[in-house]
Amino acid sequence: MLAIALTGLIGCTVGPDYQAPTKLSQELNMPQLAPAAAAHDNQQLTSWWQRFADAELNRLIDTALSNNQTLAAAQANVDRAYAVFADSDDNNLPKGIPSLGYSATATPAEVSATGERVTSRQFQTGVGLSWDLDLFGKIKRASEAALADAQGAEFAWRDAQLTLVAQVAQSFGDYRGAALRLQVASQNLANLQQTTRLISARRDAGMASDLELARVKAQTFAVETTLPDFQLAKRRAELTLAALLGSSVEALALDSSALQLPELPTPHAVAKVNEQLQQRPDVAIAERRLAASTAYIGVAKADLYPSLSVSGFLGFLASPDLAVGSTQKAWSVAPTLSWQGADWSSVQARIKAANANEQAALATFRQTVLSALSEMQLSLDSYNLSRRQQLIQQQQLAATEQAVSLSQARFNAGNADFLELLDAQRELLAARDQQARLTQQNFSRLVDIYRSFGGAVLEG
Repeated sequence: MLAIALTGLIGCTVGPDYQAPTKLSQELNMPQLAPAAAAHDNQQLTSWWQRFADAELNRLIDTALSNNQTLAAAQANVDRAYAVFADSDDNNLPKGIPSLGYSATATPAEVSATGERVTSRQFQTGVGLSWDLDLFGKIKRASEAALADAQGAEFAWRDAQLTLVAQVAQSFGDYRGAALRLQVASQNLANLQQTTRLISARRDAGMASDLELARVKAQTFAVETTLPDFQLAKRRAELTLAALLGSSVEALALDSSALQLPELPTPHAVAKVNEQLQQRPDVAIAERRLAASTAYIGVAKADLYPSLSVSGFLGFLASPDLAVGSTQKAWSVAPTLSWQGADWSSVQARIKAANANEQAALATFRQTVLSALSEMQLSLDSYNLSRRQQLIQQQQLAATEQAVSLSQARFNAGNADFLELLDAQRELLAARDQQARLTQQNFSRLVDIYRSFGGAVLEG
């Protein structure tokens, strides 16, 4: 009867069964959040950068994914976490440990029943058995927690991958943007230096004033002072890329002649809110931590009830003092029933701590979702405003080019002085640099969208 009762208890699991949070979804008027899926289910989302269709960017990111040490550490953490889960899940099964032993004892004649010294030797071989019966689900809950931790580590790996790809893409954009602005500034400087020589010759011929020459020289020096900033920005991007890729700057083999950033696909739609959030690794990590903390409540509550373990031995005994073939079968069974009732206050304290951990994990999950939604919306708004700014700036550039053309015509006809033309040219130089800066900014903000949405972005 006792065996039947114990068999019925096996599989009884105390503690709450985990359910993905729904209250926050209802408060935000969004679909219920489902438990996180495997981090590598959607391969399309992990290669979003290929949509830029830039061979050099693809090469840099592929190299970073192979060589980056932060990503390698994250992968090692995944392997470790799943090994811990496998060990925890294995605790639910009986364990057997093969053994081979030898013992020898000697009984002095003074205490021997025969009055003679007695020596006995014995060989023992067999399997030592042990089994912790999971009467109230403590092992099951611990396995659930270990699995959730392992899945969280896998999402942490994906978070590291997403961050790495975004950093490489951003640094790539910084490099191309700095190179483009450096080229624009160098062209502007060359034009101003030519103008300086022209005005100097006109001044020597009495056709231009010292003021005009001083103004054009000042503008030339002003443009020249910007070159080191762009050179430093370009160098910084190179060094950052080298660190991310785990290589030297020379090994990057960047194409110095490529100055244009990849053509920008415009995001026009994204997945549903629920799907968006599930693609965010930080949200998935927080959800898995919540699942683990819920399982640990069951681990703590299981200590309110008795635990049963069974140990034993099955094998053979033999003695060289006996006749050949006198090996004897041997077995033993030792059930142990234990209960932490004498330490009741400590058990209750652990349950209280586990409940508090779950509440903390739930609050962290909620805040992670709210922060994710805010970041996702901000990335869209930032990109849209930057695009609008660029469209306006394009109109400004066209108007500035027209103003320079008109000023040049007025100057050539003798209807305007050189300072008017110089002011128009200065505005044109600034507009061209602004155009290059906004191009880099738009690329950077589009990368932010992909990072914020975990790659779940459509283009059109």
